[in-house]
Amino acid sequence: MTSGLVLYGYWRSSAAYRVRIALNLKGLAWEGRPVHLVRDGGEQHAPDYAALNPQELVPSLRDGARTFTQSLAIMEYLEEMYPETPLLPSDARSRARVRALAQAVACDIHPLGNLRVLQQLRAAFGAQDEQVTAWMQHWIATGFGALETMLARDPATGRYCHGDTPGLADACLVPQCYNARRWGLPMDDYPTIRRIDEACGALEAFRAAVPEAQADAPKSEG
Repeated sequence: MTSGLVLYGYWRSSAAYRVRIALNLKGLAWEGRPVHLVRDGGEQHAPDYAALNPQELVPSLRDGARTFTQSLAIMEYLEEMYPETPLLPSDARSRARVRALAQAVACDIHPLGNLRVLQQLRAAFGAQDEQVTAWMQHWIATGFGALETMLARDPATGRYCHGDTPGLADACLVPQCYNARRWGLPMDDYPTIRRIDEACGALEAFRAAVPEAQADAPKSEG
C-alpha cells in the first residue's frame, strides 16, 4: 500500500471511474476529492481547480508534489510508478492489444458523450432530451459494435478483456457499460462485453469504484 495519492474526480465521470478501478486493482490507498461538474456552473472551472488542471476536466491525480491529468496517462503512470499488480501484460504484442481496447473506449466512444459535448448540443443546437439520448445511444452502439468484434474474435480474450486477469482495458470498458445502461442502450448485441462486465462486477476493486459508492454521489431518500 501507499499513501499520498489524491484523486480529483466526480462520482459519475467515467474517466474518473476508470482511474478509481485502476487504483483499486493495484491495491493503492488514495483519497478522493470531489469536483462537482454541474453545481455553480461546474467546479472544474473554478480558479483553484483550473490552476491544478488547465483543461478544467476530471480526473486529476496528485502524487506528492506532482499532479497528473488525462485518465489513460494517469493509469500508465500508476503502472510504471507502482508496478505491483500490473494492469498491462508482460509482452509487447499483448500490451498493444490491451491499449487498443482501452483507447477504443477512452478515445473514440467516451469523448462524444462527454458532459461538455452534451452541453454544447443543447446550448448551440437546441437538442432536447430525446435527441441527446439518441446521440448517446448511437455513438455507444457504434463503438460497442466494433469492440464486441475485437473481443469475440480474439482467443486472447478470456474471463476479462485480456486473459483471466482484469487490467487496463477492463477499467475502461466497465464505466462505458455503466454509461450504456444509464442511457438505455440495449446490450443484447454485445454478449462478450456483457459477460466481461458481469465478471468485473463480481470483484471488490470494481464494486468499490462504482459511481453510487462514492462520497459525492447523491444520497437516495428513504
